[in-house]
Amino acid sequence: MHTIEPFYNWQHLYNASEDPNSPFYGREYSELEFTNTIYNFYIHPQWDDMASDTMYLKILFADYEEKYAIIEFIGEWNDAINNDIMLLKRDIVDELSLNGINKYILIGENVLNFHSSDDSYYDEWFDDNGDDGWIVLLNFREHVLTDFKRAGLDYFFISGGELDDFNWRKFSPGQVFGNVCKIIAKRLY
Repeated sequence: MHTIEPFYNWQHLYNASEDPNSPFYGREYSELEFTNTIYNFYIHPQWDDMASDTMYLKILFADYEEKYAIIEFIGEWNDAINNDIMLLKRDIVDELSLNGINKYILIGENVLNFHSSDDSYYDEWFDDNGDDGWIVLLNFREHVLTDFKRAGLDYFFISGGELDDFNWRKFSPGQVFGNVCKIIAKRLY
C-alpha cells in the first residue's frame, strides 16, 4: 500500500495545504517518512489523515466559484467501528461547506471495504448540500457500492453506470467536473 500515491498531476493547479479554506491548510508532507498505516500496512506520506484508523484521503481539487471538490480516498470506510462518516462530515465536509462547496466527487478506487452504521451523517450531508448540490461516487469497487446499497445509503449518492469506470486521470479538474455534470444531467432528463 505504501506505493499507492494520491493523484498528483493537478498539484500545480491546487494544493490543499496552500488553500486557506482547506482543513489541511499549512500541512507539511514528507516524501521519505512513512508514519501512517492502515492495518499495519504503511501508506504513502502524501495521504491526509482524517483521524480514522482505516481511511485516509486527499483533496485533489476545490473550486469555490463552481462549488465543487474532488476527493480521493484510500483504505477501509468503516462507520461501524471508526465512525468514518462522522469524521469526514465534521472535519472535512463541514469546512468545505462553510466556503460554499456543495458538489462532491468522491474517488473510491482505493476504498477496499465499507462497513455501515446509521445514516444520520449521510442524511445531514445530503441536506446541507441544498437543492443544487450532490455527492458522486466515482470508480468505487462493485462490492463497496453493493454494501452502500445494502445499508440503504445509495439514496444519498449518485453512482453507477459511467461513473463506475470513469477515466478521470486524463482530464483537468474542470473537465472531470463538466463530464460528471453531463452524466448526471443525462439521468435527470
